[in-house]
Amino acid sequence: MLCPLKILATARALPPRVLTNADLEAMVDTSDSWIRDRTGIRERRIAADGVATSDLAAEALLAACTAAGIAPGELDAIIVGTSTPDTLFPSTACWLQHRLGLRGPAAFDVSAGCSGFLYGLEIAAGLLRGNARRIAVVGAEVMSRVVNWQDRSTCVLFGDGAGAAILGPGDGSSGVLGSAWGADGNLARVLYQPAGGSRAPATLATVAALAHTVHMEGNTVFKHAVTAMSEAATQALARAEIRPDQVDLLIPHQANTRIMEAARARTGIPADRLFSIVERYGNMSAATIPVALDEAREQGRIKDGDIVAMTAFGTGFTWAASVLRW
Repeated sequence: MLCPLKILATARALPPRVLTNADLEAMVDTSDSWIRDRTGIRERRIAADGVATSDLAAEALLAACTAAGIAPGELDAIIVGTSTPDTLFPSTACWLQHRLGLRGPAAFDVSAGCSGFLYGLEIAAGLLRGNARRIAVVGAEVMSRVVNWQDRSTCVLFGDGAGAAILGPGDGSSGVLGSAWGADGNLARVLYQPAGGSRAPATLATVAALAHTVHMEGNTVFKHAVTAMSEAATQALARAEIRPDQVDLLIPHQANTRIMEAARARTGIPADRLFSIVERYGNMSAATIPVALDEAREQGRIKDGDIVAMTAFGTGFTWAASVLRW
């Protein structure tokens, strides 16, 4: 039975500045071939000084509302998935409202790392079972502000951007067919930002130690990411009663090509169904799936009636997957 959720429109917002692997060669001890071989990334987008997560989110949201034929004030809720909020409080969703001069829609953030957009879809499905009729789910990140640009193992991975989707009730012919989500907080220290919260408030020492930047155990992340993404996708497909060969397009979290391909192979979805934008944008955390979804739609890779599978993992460790008929 279809879940009461349908994607009505999508949009994206990407900073104009491009940071290539060649640019990174001049910044840290790395090379274009090393980055491409290990990640598949050639370039990423970097937000200009003064541009915050809510700015990119607002641009994507406005474009999505226009595509859906509604005004932002007609939304019942705005959900923002992000790991790089404008401020610890209030939420980036509220700053987004401030940016647009909105008052009325419920607004809150989801802190689930790279799974944030798919977590937002799950929450939106619950709200649509109630009185909500139009919900915006946005994945937005300015990862460049929390990257240690001296750490060649992490600074080459991330980029900035935002993607938005306008959701409404499913109509019986299209919508979410099955989903799965979960978390394992025992792996919290595998990928995290050590300082800046209540456990380690900002001090001169934490700033000097670069404790406000991304810390990641790469090999551990790889192993758990492949398992989490493939298992979540497999579970969502089973709940949707969809075989892997019936999937028309797989949009995984765009972490790197090795993780994406390994997760795809485990699900049994044919290789030609995988959609990737990681080469041009890198890992935009919660923004990767909605940006990829919008590009796939624009390129004609998704047609009415197609089965689309999305799967992600993120800091926490979190994971989520969604299977829908477009």
